[in-house]
Amino acid sequence: MPSETLWEIAKAEVEKRGSGGGEGDGVEIGEKSVFFIGSKNGGKTTIILRCLDRDEPPKPTLALEYTYGRRTKGHNIPKDIAHFWELGGGTSLLDLISIPITSDTLRTFSIVLVLDLSKPNDLWPTMENLLQAMKSHVDKMIMKLGKTNSKAASEMRQRIWSNMQKDHPDRELVDPFLIPLVIIGSKYDIFQDFDSEKRKVICKTLRFVAHYYGASLMFTSKSEALLLKIRGVINQLAFGIDRSKSICVDQNKPLFITAGLDSLSQIGSPPVPDNDIGKLHARSPMELWKKVYERVFPPKSINTLKDTKDPARDPQYAEREVDEMRMQKDQHHHIILNSYDSSTEGLVDMVSCVSHQSFFIFPDMTCVTSPILLSVCCLQKGGISSKEF
Repeated sequence: MPSETLWEIAKAEVEKRGSGGGEGDGVEIGEKSVFFIGSKNGGKTTIILRCLDRDEPPKPTLALEYTYGRRTKGHNIPKDIAHFWELGGGTSLLDLISIPITSDTLRTFSIVLVLDLSKPNDLWPTMENLLQAMKSHVDKMIMKLGKTNSKAASEMRQRIWSNMQKDHPDRELVDPFLIPLVIIGSKYDIFQDFDSEKRKVICKTLRFVAHYYGASLMFTSKSEALLLKIRGVINQLAFGIDRSKSICVDQNKPLFITAGLDSLSQIGSPPVPDNDIGKLHARSPMELWKKVYERVFPPKSINTLKDTKDPARDPQYAEREVDEMRMQKDQHHHIILNSYDSSTEGLVDMVSCVSHQSFFIFPDMTCVTSPILLSVCCLQKGGISSKEF
């Protein structure tokens, strides 16, 4: 009997995996994924490089980037593989969330939200926009998963509650993410020099948000000790290592709170005078905390807070030669558009300027070329003429 071909072996392996864990029967998924989102220039890349033991300077993230890490379990045992995704641009590229997280990959994912503690006025809008976009997409994907694999979707909903004890007093008051979530406050070395009252507001607010969404919360900086703690948490998400159960809720120290170990009674009420709490009209606890936070740290105006939608115009990706050429082309296009005479309006369907050559396509599909010189050709009574500039 002839030996199996490579394709037959690969097909058999896929079928084996599908029959073994595809129906949500509790089989552990071998490869896991961690998706980093958060503040622009907040330190996401630095954390990833540290977790992967890569000694290289971090570079600005271009849109959505991917890397991976491997971990040896033992001799002659296949290595565990973890996939790391990173969303750049802060809140400006939220549409890219849907690329790595699909109904097929949802069960392998964990989310790490990195927030820049040194910019408290941007913290709430960044956190709110990213969490809302992520939660909305995850909810859609789990609904889609439920249509094809209801048992797997049900197991995901049950598993997320496993971090909280069954007799926890807040079980009816929280709304956990359906996939594991970790919130990391970066640049603690700058944050620790803030006024104590401001630190109190930030710490209590982040504790509430993390507890409400069933997330772990921790602060980090360039300190090697703090980075090692963060590395342990990421390794737990990526490779299934036992999670730490240590806890630190002292606002004068870096917070470290594992999901399910905090409580609303320990967090306390929003940090606002009792006689002012009644003046704040809110429809939910989350909205109340938002109003209290924004009283202390009002968000920047919409114009200054809005991220650059066009990465080509983002200053962090500036390249002088490329940008100068782009500016010249924009000016050429502007001159062409402004040079149209009212008598020729609507005659030119398309103008394309490529390098030193231009071509113009008219409604009758006539194509007129003009090397080097930029010109607008228009149909007139006497035929075709060229208007140079």
